Amino acid sequence: MDLNRWLGEATQAVQDWSADFGPYEPHLALKVTDEAFAPVFADFTDRLRDNYPFFHPRYAGQMLKPPHPAAVVGYLTAMLINPNNHALDGGPATARMEREAVAQLAAMFGFDTHLGHLTTSGTIANLEALFVARESHPGKGVAYSAEAHYTHGRMCGVLGMEGHAVPADDAGRIDLLALEQVLGTGRVGTVVLTVGTTGLGAIDPVHRALPLCRRYGARVHVDAAYGGFFTLLAGADGPEALAPEPWRAVADCDSVVIDPHKHGLQPYGCGAVVFRDPEVGRFYLHDSPYTYFTSTELHLGEISLECSRAGAAAAALWLTFQLLPPTPQGLGRVLAAGRRAALRWAELIDASDLLTLYQQPELDIVSYFPAVEPAVLSAVDHASARILSDGMTARDAVFVSTLRASADAFARRHPKIDRDTDGARILRSVLMKPESEHHVEQLHTAVERLI
Repeated sequence: MDLNRWLGEATQAVQDWSADFGPYEPHLALKVTDEAFAPVFADFTDRLRDNYPFFHPRYAGQMLKPPHPAAVVGYLTAMLINPNNHALDGGPATARMEREAVAQLAAMFGFDTHLGHLTTSGTIANLEALFVARESHPGKGVAYSAEAHYTHGRMCGVLGMEGHAVPADDAGRIDLLALEQVLGTGRVGTVVLTVGTTGLGAIDPVHRALPLCRRYGARVHVDAAYGGFFTLLAGADGPEALAPEPWRAVADCDSVVIDPHKHGLQPYGCGAVVFRDPEVGRFYLHDSPYTYFTSTELHLGEISLECSRAGAAAAALWLTFQLLPPTPQGLGRVLAAGRRAALRWAELIDASDLLTLYQQPELDIVSYFPAVEPAVLSAVDHASARILSDGMTARDAVFVSTLRASADAFARRHPKIDRDTDGARILRSVLMKPESEHHVEQLHTAVERLI
């Protein structure tokens, strides 16, 4: 789609809508001339050049990529009106869009009933899920994998709950034997399972953990902030297919968090939390005498810890979902390309004399490290750091990232590497742009040249 064309259409559409309310004179206090704006804008755009090329396939570092043009147009159009999705009178149109988009997310996970809303981030979405967990199981703590996102430990602190980090197995997934030991203490009321850890993209065995948690009366929350949209590949045909069991089991869990600003093609500021039982809305009960007055319908602010939220985020997601819905034939095709790219790079690394695969990718994150002599952790750490730095300044720059692996985690995967220190950085590449599928060989060659 022609982004410039539709950005122009966006401004015109809002101008046409505004004209329906009659003319008025803008206040002189807000006036800025083009002559005054030009040099400031030139400085602004020049400063923005101090960014990495997140849009380019040569960028395979962190979980960053531009939003889809449809999301850009949707966000900008609604932003010119600037609705607030806290209350229906603040954004009636975008509130309806939010409900519809969240319903699509709930259906994607197989929820028959749901209550949910968008948030400004996965962190806030997880905070809301753990808040409901605390209210549902007062006095009980939360268990999560040691490989889970650090937000769970932080949010337990914010909520005054006891957090229990459960060891991970040799593939980065929660260790179920260790989990059962923690559950057996009687101190845990909620278990967080992660489908797509942000370090390695590991998938906790939700289908096996869920009955274990239920046996001990524990609530189950799924952190699918990064990996959630990969449920569209569960049981698919082709090399990108994922085993369906963990993903299908999410439908029987109590809550799930997903970040559309990752694989949902949205700009930052778009997370989501979805609860299977609508009755949890009672934990949010509050009154706001100056906001909830234009409708007897449920206001989104009545089921959210956040107050003001950009209706533009909902508009962008809704518009994107009209074109690329969260279905196997919609967004699933985007996810499939990244997954195939990761599997292909893993094959190239396995065949390489210069690189070693840290572990087989489960989603679209590839972890690997340079072959070094002597084969010790400190040498791996030094070489990985050098490649990260040199890659950004090379003539044909390539952008990767690093991940620190503990000595124990390293030993479980690569026992021949001597442990002369407590851990080492390895290389980590996120192939979340579908264009990566066509640039894997170039990425691999570029990294090998840096060794």
